[in-house]
Amino acid sequence: VNTEKDKITFEGKNVKQEERKVYILLNKPIGYVTTAKEQFGRDMVLDLVKVNKRIVPVGRLDINTSGLLIMTNDGELADLMTHPSSHLNKTYRARLDRLLTSEEKEKMEKGIFLEDGLTAPCKLYLLEDNRVDITIHEGRNRQVRRMFEHFGIKVLSLTRISIGNIKLGSLKKGEYIELPINIVEQIKKECLFNKKHNTYKRIKP
Repeated sequence: VNTEKDKITFEGKNVKQEERKVYILLNKPIGYVTTAKEQFGRDMVLDLVKVNKRIVPVGRLDINTSGLLIMTNDGELADLMTHPSSHLNKTYRARLDRLLTSEEKEKMEKGIFLEDGLTAPCKLYLLEDNRVDITIHEGRNRQVRRMFEHFGIKVLSLTRISIGNIKLGSLKKGEYIELPINIVEQIKKECLFNKKHNTYKRIKP
């Protein structure tokens, strides 16, 4: 049987071969957009990944942010990972023009009011050279940058280093690997667990 040309039926109904699911982990470089279509001629992350499947980015990283990006043709996974109720932890490494004070750190971890409401509690780890790791589970537009801007701090560089149990590791910018299915199943279970047990609701200003 040639599945590309032959039409197969069973009891009068078409039989289609299930499409193989593809799960790509890309280290997105700065300067690439995460849209599936681009009308302004900018470089797209889809141009970096050479697979014989139609895949789409899961969520977004803005053009000036680098790091971990999942791309797949699995709609179920994409919906789970991007749905607000999944509360999937995402960790970013930021280099700042100055570090937070202990008071600012405490306020940010508890939640601060931005123009679109109170941020959920987050976790901050202060590093050397004005760097900090921040873990959030929301997905608002430019959220990490806006949280630091709230205290007058400029983000000089920003890289996403993990999503749930998936780590960026030593993958170089522009490189990608295919994720093993056991890692994918773990993150699906984490999303479903969080959807069932999390009760956080955003507070509007």
